Amino acid sequence: MQYKYATARDMELLIRSRTETLRAVNHLPEDYAFSEEFLEASREYFREGDQTTVLALEEGRLAGCATLCYIDLMPTFSHPSGRRGHLMNVYTVPAFRRRGVGKQMVSLLIDEARGRGITEISLDATEAGRPLYRALGFRDSGECMVLELKQE
Repeated sequence: MQYKYATARDMELLIRSRTETLRAVNHLPEDYAFSEEFLEASREYFREGDQTTVLALEEGRLAGCATLCYIDLMPTFSHPSGRRGHLMNVYTVPAFRRRGVGKQMVSLLIDEARGRGITEISLDATEAGRPLYRALGFRDSGECMVLELKQE
């Protein structure tokens, strides 16, 4: 298995992995068509967004992906730099599951985050993903509240 940090040259793989991940997590049909607005915004984020994405490849074939998005917030006592990360898009293609692919991708991103001075990584986990994240040291947190703002 080869692990690599994605670049703009990997855009086709990035978009394919993102849409495959969203289809799987949201139980969408394989032929679900994402809007062009969504696809272009995703391309723009992979090109210009403050993020690091790891791709797992087996003989050139996509085996998995994981993205760490960097967020700047006001510094606090427990997070003096204000730099935090949010883990997204962690996905392993079914044929490659149970081989440590997800763990390796997330571990690479954790190391990258440490090197960037990130003091906290958050994520939204599926039930299936929770054991992996717990094994890597993540803990459940009841601290967060969310308000979703609907655009009119």
